[in-house]
Amino acid sequence: MMNIRTVDAFRTVLAGAMAAAATLHPSGFQAQKPDNPCALETSERIVAVADVHGAYDRFVKILQEAKLIGPDLHWIGGKTVFVQTGDMMDRGPDSRKALDLLRQLETEAPKDGGHVHALIGNHEAMRLQEFLRDSSAEEATAFRSPDSEKSLQKYYLTATDDARAAAQRGNKPFDEKTFKQTFMQSHPLGWVEMMKAFDPDGEYGKWIREHDAMVKINGIVFMHGGPSPATAAMGCDKVNSEVRHELQRVTPVPPDLKSMLIWNPDGPLWYRGLVDGTAKDGEFESTLQKLGAKAVVVGHTPYGSGAIKPRYDNRLFPIDTGMLGGVFYENGVASALEIVGDTFTAIYEGKREVLRK
Repeated sequence: MMNIRTVDAFRTVLAGAMAAAATLHPSGFQAQKPDNPCALETSERIVAVADVHGAYDRFVKILQEAKLIGPDLHWIGGKTVFVQTGDMMDRGPDSRKALDLLRQLETEAPKDGGHVHALIGNHEAMRLQEFLRDSSAEEATAFRSPDSEKSLQKYYLTATDDARAAAQRGNKPFDEKTFKQTFMQSHPLGWVEMMKAFDPDGEYGKWIREHDAMVKINGIVFMHGGPSPATAAMGCDKVNSEVRHELQRVTPVPPDLKSMLIWNPDGPLWYRGLVDGTAKDGEFESTLQKLGAKAVVVGHTPYGSGAIKPRYDNRLFPIDTGMLGGVFYENGVASALEIVGDTFTAIYEGKREVLRK
């Protein structure tokens, strides 16, 4: 899908676009905030799952394999602490279904004494900032409502007027036929409703913005991209507050990515250095010290060719194993990391592998 930003006129004209969709898909989900996500302690089992990218069926299977949900897709994890490290969306077709399941579990787990930490990944930030480079057409069609054709037509008229005016300002010709063809190819029915749903006051946008980018449980840091030296120096609390602050409003992608934490290649949502081998000597040890951590669990960077392969003497656990598979991740599999005391176990469909005792 094209990266065409919605404009203020679009928001005004289509302010009610989600009303019809809401009647079809009421949420009732609310984030359950822990007391201090940066200093959590538990004697219960911890399970972490990384990048889902709309792979709903595989997400369901690995949650069942980890005994977090039953055949009816409801929570059976008891007092387990479940951490999802971000990137629920983009690329795959069923991100809305996956998000809804995660939100459902977030409300169900506390009833049994469990807890769900749904962390923010770079693809959540991209969606909230309306950067749609990796969005799929199927994701948009999941938001279709009876008013989708009307809503899309209204937005098309607004976008056409803007494009025509821009061409005139640049003394360039405007080919409306070509513009319409391109527009309709990149804006399937449901696109307008999807974008409204991730606005600051939208059903999904509001929910995501209430969450954290990092949690620390029993001295183990969980996050999406990874802690660069700059991120580690900020500390968990400051990282979370800054990420939430930057996501409160929709802003254009800045020319200098380093000007915003959520876009910085070395920021908590994007950093890959500890996983891809580009980190400097001694960086990981320094990172652990700054964060007061004994281990780090990250997603974002597939590593290990479809398996969880720890690094740094079994203290860094990259758990993105390319769950979506297919053309995006040729050897991708669904996986989860289980932590019980000091024992770390990889869970796959049909098998388990102890990684550290």
